[in-house]
Amino acid sequence: MIRVDTKMQKELIIQKLKEQSCRITKQRQMILDVILSEECSSCKEIYYEIKKADDRIGMATVYRMVSLLEEMGAICREKHIK
Repeated sequence: MIRVDTKMQKELIIQKLKEQSCRITKQRQMILDVILSEECSSCKEIYYEIKKADDRIGMATVYRMVSLLEEMGAICREKHIK
């Protein structure tokens, strides 16, 4: 499950990415839009949603972006422990 910190909206996240010298590509913006829509709860769901719009985006790109956003504190991947 991916939880978005509602305090960090798209513009703030993009600003923080720029501060970390990350390029703001169309692919990254698309991934961010899907995450912020809160319709997807896993990297796989994000990937399948993105593939509908651009089939050139790979699963690794989604995982890297999710990891980057998690490191920044913009999102939190909740881990279910049994």
